[in-house]
Amino acid sequence: MRIVICDDDPIIANQINDLIIAYFTNNNFELPPIDIYNSGDDLLNSDKQMDIVFLDIEMPGVDGIYAGRKIKEKNKNAIIFIVTSFMEYLDAAMSFHVFRYLSKPIEKNRFMYNLRDALKVYNNENIYITIETPEKITRVLSHEIIMVEFYGRYLEVTTINEKFNSIQPMAYWLDALNIPGFFRTHRSNIINMKYVTEFTKDIVFLHDNGYRAYLTRRKYVEFKRAYMLYLDSIT
Repeated sequence: MRIVICDDDPIIANQINDLIIAYFTNNNFELPPIDIYNSGDDLLNSDKQMDIVFLDIEMPGVDGIYAGRKIKEKNKNAIIFIVTSFMEYLDAAMSFHVFRYLSKPIEKNRFMYNLRDALKVYNNENIYITIETPEKITRVLSHEIIMVEFYGRYLEVTTINEKFNSIQPMAYWLDALNIPGFFRTHRSNIINMKYVTEFTKDIVFLHDNGYRAYLTRRKYVEFKRAYMLYLDSIT
């Protein structure tokens, strides 16, 4: 993990840096590398990894909106915080799926619980899952799994890149995907709520409606509640 701060105000940049250090120190976590940039140009000229980014909007040269879009092009899973006093830019920031907004001046307690939430998302999205097929064993990141579906002797695991015929039993997948964001919609299906496009009382559509999973009617209310909580956790 690598954390990035980009703000042309050194006071704000140093405050964010100090709060990050305090959070990791107080929780006895290993402190990751923190990079500080004073302009969007310097940020985009860097070839360093960017996992969690605290990004100002109004800066000389490249603004935070443009920089945020470019970061997402390089790393679609980057977790971006917009740190600003200018609320009129928030609609534009939504276009590249900002994780949270932090207003200036920064309030310590709000910063800390938002950083906690970002770390939860980062950790959940960077869990590797082992898939065993008749031909090979593969490891994929959990966030790349769209759904798991039982088909006779095999479980078909659909990821964003390919499909696998897993020889592992459903019990294995229920345990492996017992992490936030996954839900068993039917005895034959486990889905990743990250890819839900829409749902009815008996079907869940995923990945721009490219896939569908059965939803047991008795689980509709439970799934709806879980999905609303999931959306709340990422906005």
